[in-house]
Amino acid sequence: MSTEKAYKLLALQEGISNRAAKDLIDRGVVYAGGKKVALARDEVNAKANFKIQEIAKAKVIYEDEYIIAMDKPAYLTSEEVVKEKNATLLHRLDKETSGVLLLTKDAEFHERAVRAFKNQEVKKEYLAVVQGKFIEAVTVDKPLITIKKGNVAQTKIAKNGKEAISHVEPLMVEGKFSKVKVTIETGRTHQIRVHLKSINFPILGDVVYGGKPAKRVMLHAHTIALLGYEFEAKEPKEFLRFGQ
Repeated sequence: MSTEKAYKLLALQEGISNRAAKDLIDRGVVYAGGKKVALARDEVNAKANFKIQEIAKAKVIYEDEYIIAMDKPAYLTSEEVVKEKNATLLHRLDKETSGVLLLTKDAEFHERAVRAFKNQEVKKEYLAVVQGKFIEAVTVDKPLITIKKGNVAQTKIAKNGKEAISHVEPLMVEGKFSKVKVTIETGRTHQIRVHLKSINFPILGDVVYGGKPAKRVMLHAHTIALLGYEFEAKEPKEFLRFGQ
């Protein structure tokens, strides 16, 4: 069986550049033989037929003269969302995470909002689908340290890390998976993903931190409240019947 690098074959199939093909694979939206292509340089069957999952567009939840609340889909970066608006990014969501993303339109308001984040005056609630039967609420108080190599960030628990606190509550158990609500007091890089892995409930689809492969990382920024505002992004359809 002859093989070729996945991105080269995808570029030929779609009539796009090698760089564009790599980007699609890196986003996690390319499949071959019903399985997600994990790495652009993976060797695959030279006769492989690729399918590309459609990426949804970000939607405006609310907008006024100070702030824009966006519903960011999975696979889009926070920076890509802000490019479409004449506004400033207030915080970030991982590319794999969907949900509420905030942008600001006023410099003074932006400074107030940044202070609210630093002073832990922002309430953030996430939904996650995890592996295992999660039936009892728990608070995870474990410091984290993040190491960045190029554009890749990896977070781990470390005694000398920054304070990180996550409150996890059960919502639903379906088969071998559970839906949980996670409220965070801090906003460290990959905090929820690492904390859930540390209690042996990795997020479905989060292969970086011990999760089984899935169409996406099952983490959604459900609500966020700050400075008198509160916004909600409805849970995606895959969160409603996640055990199927």
